[in-house]
Amino acid sequence: MRPPFTATTAAAKVQAAEDAWNTRDPRRVSLAYTPDSIWRNRDVFLTGRDAIVEFLTAKWEREHDYALRKSLWAFEGDRIAVRFQYECRDSAGQWWRSYGNELWQFDEQGLMARREASIDDVRIAESDRRIHGPRTPAETAPLPLR
Repeated sequence: MRPPFTATTAAAKVQAAEDAWNTRDPRRVSLAYTPDSIWRNRDVFLTGRDAIVEFLTAKWEREHDYALRKSLWAFEGDRIAVRFQYECRDSAGQWWRSYGNELWQFDEQGLMARREASIDDVRIAESDRRIHGPRTPAETAPLPLR
């Protein structure tokens, strides 16, 4: 899927990203980005696939049972805005739900050249979990705000 995006291709790009991130395979995920991709993830600034792999490897070593949902917020030309939630537990067993927004910009080949993510974390009880692994075909509802 290459820009300029349509509603259909933007939604497919978002779903493809969700699917890749839910593999928790840093190398696989990094292939969606340009070799010199620029990232801001919270307060971390990265450049390039090697840095992305290193970052994601450390992330998923800390975040156990990680499961993610993304939804398309808006798109125009070569840019897509996404809202997302993910849940994971830390090494002490505390569960977290993280809420965020991402701004994506793509090159002409459809690789992400820029990713900016703002993310907030909320402690949750295990009984409050609602994301239990990759999305099933029946899951099509928008993400709830809480």
